[in-house]
Amino acid sequence: MGKTYFVRKVDEMKRIVQTAGRNALNEFSPEFAHFNDDVLFGENWNNQDIDLKTRSIITVVALMSSGITDSSLIYHLQNAKAHGVTQKEIAAIITHVAFYVGWPKGWAVFNLAKEVWQPEEGDLPYEDEAMRAHAKSMVFPIGQPNDAFAEYFVGQSYLAPISTAQVGIFNVTFEPGCRNNWHIHHAKSGGGQILVCVAGRGFYQEEGKEAVEIEVPGVDCSNEWCEAVSEKEYARLK
Repeated sequence: MGKTYFVRKVDEMKRIVQTAGRNALNEFSPEFAHFNDDVLFGENWNNQDIDLKTRSIITVVALMSSGITDSSLIYHLQNAKAHGVTQKEIAAIITHVAFYVGWPKGWAVFNLAKEVWQPEEGDLPYEDEAMRAHAKSMVFPIGQPNDAFAEYFVGQSYLAPISTAQVGIFNVTFEPGCRNNWHIHHAKSGGGQILVCVAGRGFYQEEGKEAVEIEVPGVDCSNEWCEAVSEKEYARLK
């Protein structure tokens, strides 16, 4: 068998760009618009000394402490969620801060937070915005860093065992730019791999051939429905 490798490509994280100041105030106060878009959200929010999740939490706490519960806080609650703050985390943050800045403020912020998070939506503990968005699109969990096989990958990958009994099924997630090494599958009989791309775009390549996107091709496909499964046949499954 020839050597193969597999890679999944996703969009790179983009620099935060804000235009709200210019959209609302460029004619009335271009200087304020500049400070808002280029300094506050441009230089400050893109500063890497504090990660975006922490910066989002600090901003929500500051606005809550100041009693600001208008659309600006809704925006920053949405921003916090986008940068990895889970429903359980925001509930704990608001509760903690309410003890120090006032219980009524806590109630006010909870009413806004309930519009952004749903209790049953699940918690996705990823700080990276792209990772969180990817996790939401996934059928399977992302899992943990794939440290056991890190030497065979360029870049960061994650591994989540879906099933380890009978047929092993594993979900492997690739960060942007990640790919595994060329490799060969050996088997005395049978063996091999079935690759299913469940999110993003997956590419498979055999040595000496062009890379192809993982897909299941078909021409003029259709379903032919037959008779119903009888109660007798179904009862045999016990």
